[in-house]
Amino acid sequence: MVALEELIVADAPEAWRECGFEVAGDECVVGEVRIRFAPREDARGIVGWTLRALESTDLDGLPTSRSESRTHLSPDTGDKCVQLTHPNGVTGLDHVVAISPDLDRTVAALEAAGLDLRRIREEPTPAGAPRQAFFRVGAPILEVVQEPPEATARGGGDRPAFFWGLAFVAPDVDRTVEFLGDRVSEARPAVQLGRQIATLRRSAGLSVPVALMTPPG
Repeated sequence: MVALEELIVADAPEAWRECGFEVAGDECVVGEVRIRFAPREDARGIVGWTLRALESTDLDGLPTSRSESRTHLSPDTGDKCVQLTHPNGVTGLDHVVAISPDLDRTVAALEAAGLDLRRIREEPTPAGAPRQAFFRVGAPILEVVQEPPEATARGGGDRPAFFWGLAFVAPDVDRTVEFLGDRVSEARPAVQLGRQIATLRRSAGLSVPVALMTPPG
């Protein structure tokens, strides 16, 4: 199965360390995923990812590298970056969010590359996205959101898909919110029944929209 190995984020590692992530050098490990920090003046947010067992790197514009590794990160590897629970209480990566102006086109490209489509949700999100597709990429989920029609009308439907944000698992989200203080919103019910969610504010200093969620029921 295609699995996420690494995310590349155009942030300074210090910004993530200040948000309670255990960072060593220019990277940290959350669950089975390594996050590598590569700050650039001309970039923000998620600028790439590496996947295992991938048949093609043509993912409708998502900047992608193929890993030759056949094993996932594990606390038993001896890697000094591996951290089961970060100081902020985060224990894993729940999902990666990408946005597409043409969901059917992006879904077709991802399936052709070997990604496992789990379902398409034909209901709008609170932010107005009309549909979402969900792919399993190892432990995390890739959520591809159909861009709202007004945004597509402004930018054009022939644009490629692009990365948007990350959601991490924080089992005791109230403690995580307390730890982060004014960097984060209050916890509230998530769209997923039975889960709670909080979001980092811009004052946290990250260029990636980040959500913190309790685990699935």
